Amino acid sequence: MKIGLVTDSLANLSLDELLVFCAEQGIDSVEFAIGNWSNSPHLDPDRLLESATERRELQAKLRDHGLSISAFNANGNQLHPTDGERQNRVVRQAIQLSRHFEIPRTNLMSGLPGGAPGDKMPNWVTAAWPLETQQMLDYQWNQVAIPYWRELVKYANDQGIHQLCLEPHGNQLVYNMPTFLRLHEAVGDTVGLNFDPSHQFWMGGDPLEIVKRYPQHIYHVHAKDTYLHPSNLALNTRLDHQPMERFQARSWSYVTLGYGHGEAWWREFCYWLQAGGYQDGVLSIEHEDINLSRREGVIRSVELLRNCMPTEAPDYELPS
Repeated sequence: MKIGLVTDSLANLSLDELLVFCAEQGIDSVEFAIGNWSNSPHLDPDRLLESATERRELQAKLRDHGLSISAFNANGNQLHPTDGERQNRVVRQAIQLSRHFEIPRTNLMSGLPGGAPGDKMPNWVTAAWPLETQQMLDYQWNQVAIPYWRELVKYANDQGIHQLCLEPHGNQLVYNMPTFLRLHEAVGDTVGLNFDPSHQFWMGGDPLEIVKRYPQHIYHVHAKDTYLHPSNLALNTRLDHQPMERFQARSWSYVTLGYGHGEAWWREFCYWLQAGGYQDGVLSIEHEDINLSRREGVIRSVELLRNCMPTEAPDYELPS
């Protein structure tokens, strides 16, 4: 496996400073966020798409620092009832950039529509009652999401991209394995996972169980941790919408690798990724810890992954 970095983790650095830092830390690849929830601090996707010279210059810079690109990331909500068209444009830019840079995948979210025609805000259904929730889900899936994703898969395939890597995430239509499998069944193998264990932690899932049972669907991995605060969980439950900066009051918070789940957990996670065939895959560090500096958080995350992840393909042979 290889160590990567979501570039927004170091949004305070210039592109050149970012690449130097990655090279110094022995990071292998970068995942460029190019818009939507990111302000794309390191790249101008419009200029990159318009100029072959700009693309060659970026490739040269990466090569000079011993880096590759694991993915372009367009995380956002392209199914937003009022802002979806703009965000969908960024998704398609990411797919186009993937083609230009010969990267087989693009990272994004599933999106989340409104609950009914005419709604102006997305609506995340988290329970089966009251009964109108089922009408909302029928509208979101059958009238909005599945038609959109069938068309997007065709667009990506026409561009030569055959891996659209979804990050299951709260406040998105795909947030757990049943919702992912529903979309996958509707649109096929182009849709896979950009698997981030941190979201499953706070929603109550078990990332190890997903890695063990569904390795064939894991196309890319984010390395991010979550701290669960037991006494706050007892009162707030996991559905906690307090601002992220209220770390001491929240039920859960994103933290640097190892500060929520220890090295033993991450070693088991990497071991089962390897067992499932993710031998050459990237663990893309995503730093969102408000208590550690971005630089320190990334350095500590790199150190942990170096201690935990296999770096060579297995070569065990059965005795003859």
